[in-house]
Amino acid sequence: MGTVLLLATEASREGGFGFNFDILETNLINLVIIIAVLFYFGRGFLGNILNERRTGIEEAILEAEKRQKEAAAALAEQQQKLTQAQAEAERIRTSAQETAQKAKEAILATAAQDVERMKATAGQELESERERAIAQIRSAVVSMALAKVESQLKTSLNENAQHQLIDRSIALLGG
Repeated sequence: MGTVLLLATEASREGGFGFNFDILETNLINLVIIIAVLFYFGRGFLGNILNERRTGIEEAILEAEKRQKEAAAALAEQQQKLTQAQAEAERIRTSAQETAQKAKEAILATAAQDVERMKATAGQELESERERAIAQIRSAVVSMALAKVESQLKTSLNENAQHQLIDRSIALLGG
């Protein structure tokens, strides 16, 4: 390779055809030849690479658009599910409040009934205690009165008066 370069530089010194490696002295013809060679030989190779790259980019764009549409559909579906879940939660909350209010009212009504029943029971117990106390007092008064009457009868009734009282009682019973 070194020999080819040496020959090319020697030929250019003598005014012949050769490569000029000095950038400032490069002429337009050398550039045109190099571009033409690259274009002729590299066109198919570079064209294939660019076509493959373009096809890959187009496929990637189509795939991205497809995924974006799928993501948008999934987002819409999830938003719909969220809306439904929020509506269901609101319905459950409302139902729970109504149930709690009904339970509260039922408990208050039951408590009021229990209080009234307790008052009635307490009143009945108080009345029965009073009646029992009155009955005990009456029984005690009657016992005391009978004892007093017996003691007075024993002292004030003679034998004749006792016979008359017995006869009258028998007459009343017989009839």
